[in-house]
Amino acid sequence: MKKIVVLTGAGVSAESGISTFRDAGGLWEGHDIMEVASPEGWRKNPALVLEFYNLRRKAALDAQPNAGHLGLVTLEEKYDVTIVTQNVDNLHEKAGSSKIIHLHGELFKCRSSLNENLIYDMDSWELKLGEKCPHGSQLRPHIVWFGEMVPMMDKAMKLAMKADIFIVVGTSLQVYPAAGLLDYVGESIPVYVIDPNMPAVRKRPNLHLIEEKASTGVEKVVEILMA
Repeated sequence: MKKIVVLTGAGVSAESGISTFRDAGGLWEGHDIMEVASPEGWRKNPALVLEFYNLRRKAALDAQPNAGHLGLVTLEEKYDVTIVTQNVDNLHEKAGSSKIIHLHGELFKCRSSLNENLIYDMDSWELKLGEKCPHGSQLRPHIVWFGEMVPMMDKAMKLAMKADIFIVVGTSLQVYPAAGLLDYVGESIPVYVIDPNMPAVRKRPNLHLIEEKASTGVEKVVEILMA
């Protein structure tokens, strides 16, 4: 069974009503990025950081997968598919994808602020100051913040090197190290890039650029690959 690796970004979730948060001013919902998505911001004002992610989590509860998510599930009927996502929501899980790697963490998990290996599923959308892990440290969002290592990157790189087909959906290919995954894909491997605002992609053999939103673009790729 051929292996498909799919790199997804904020453009997939946007069609389900989940804000991409980053705007032209470098702000996330009125906050400087470093205030809510960095270790420094966490040390300075943990209550603000917790509230920011609580609101994101609450909004994500009602969000539903769109045709882009569901189309990627369809590919599993014929291929061994792994989703490598930059998104922290759980829409790929809701859609039914069976293999998902979250490069930037998971919104519905929290972890010890002292030991990154102590990770817990969340029972609700809210995480408060004073909620601690069994070892006594404050729980923080299980999100990879700016300046932190991306622990799942090595696994994603190895998958990219073994891919028979590589698909990029809804990402600007500007956030590293995730954007560098394409460099690990063999030169002869078919690559499909789906985005209404096509990112700059190095020319290579077997490159297919589909300048559409995730839902309709994925549908086209699924028609090609399932034929």
